[in-house]
Amino acid sequence: MGAIKVHEFTTVDGVVDAPMWTVDYGFPDDLAASIGALTGSSSGILLGRNTFEMFAPAWSTRTVEDDEGAPFFNETRKYVVSSTLSDAEGVWSNSTVVGGYDAGRLRALKQEVDGDLYVSGSVTLVRALLADGLVDELHLYVYPLAVGTGIRMFPDGAPRTPLSLLGAESLSNGVAHLTYGPAPAAG
Repeated sequence: MGAIKVHEFTTVDGVVDAPMWTVDYGFPDDLAASIGALTGSSSGILLGRNTFEMFAPAWSTRTVEDDEGAPFFNETRKYVVSSTLSDAEGVWSNSTVVGGYDAGRLRALKQEVDGDLYVSGSVTLVRALLADGLVDELHLYVYPLAVGTGIRMFPDGAPRTPLSLLGAESLSNGVAHLTYGPAPAAG
């Protein structure tokens, strides 16, 4: 059984939406290698509808010459969690709609896929996956910046979510890569 590995770019104040602020920090080799390690172990991509609709036009026309991540995003099977989208394959090759969020269905998918499932962005999906204990690794790339407003991974009123620190590394552009997993069961 594979793992669900989530990758999020975030600010120190927890904002994860539309991370255009990452541009100011570049994309150095150590950041590329860190994300490459996540994608390298993954044989599927799990996306929410909004992220799928943003990624599809951005990645579907890229080649390896444009971005070394293009083959992964274009050739890997993509599973789209959506109750409103009916056709993903016609939008981006190797894409399948798995229906609306259903923890049991995603737990089964996790067991069916040979390898890990990679999640990028998709904050609504990630919140649900975390609440249902389906995230095996939460990779937060914390940028040394506070933006004050925006969608946060853990908004006010979100349920308490205990996590366990699995790793921490400082990247050359000032970004902290923090890896969390599920907290050990109490008792």
